[in-house]
Amino acid sequence: MARRPKRSHNGGPPLDDYKGPPWGKGDPYIFLAWQAAHAKAWKAPSREVMLMRMNKAERLGLTYDEYMLEILERGRHLREEDTERISAIKAARKRRRARHLD
Repeated sequence: MARRPKRSHNGGPPLDDYKGPPWGKGDPYIFLAWQAAHAKAWKAPSREVMLMRMNKAERLGLTYDEYMLEILERGRHLREEDTERISAIKAARKRRRARHLD
């Protein structure tokens, strides 16, 4: 009988150095579905879309990766009116940079 995943588990593939099939001890279908979803999410957009997003990220004071992560995680494009969320992203950037120096 298969064990039920923990409440916080998202059903994705294992992240440790497992010496076995890439899907671990779980269902290969779930692994392949996650792999396909990851590839689709990070598929390179057209040149025009990428340039548009880069310009918008620059106007907002964010990096392209920060802007893209916001689109992928929250499903919405940031605007100038979203000052609260933009400042939260910038604050997280500073925390990451400070943690790196420790």
